[in-house]
Amino acid sequence: MEIINQIDEVKRCSVQYVLALNDTLNVINGKWKLPIIGSLMYGKKRFKELERNIDKISPRMLSKELKDLENNGVVERTVYNTTPVTVEYELTESGKTFHSVLDVMVEWAVEHRERTLEL
Repeated sequence: MEIINQIDEVKRCSVQYVLALNDTLNVINGKWKLPIIGSLMYGKKRFKELERNIDKISPRMLSKELKDLENNGVVERTVYNTTPVTVEYELTESGKTFHSVLDVMVEWAVEHRERTLEL
């Protein structure tokens, strides 16, 4: 079954729709995964660059979340044989497809912030 038909089928069934949402949440769940993905949308980053880009994340948490995202096929880790060793992180092709989702979330957040400030 091609992907478009699968997506249409999921959208017609509330049980399948909720299961698909849960699949998504299993990959991006947590306080730090979306900021990590958002930071990597702008290209490869080394660990310290990510740490600087994401306010208040601890090195331990960043390492854990990067491993989770790597295990879920969203982030790719490349180790270069240099002295000292250089490690870069980047989004996989699957991770890059998340860009449109993040854009919609950012648009919603900006609009929501404006509406709530008017109250």
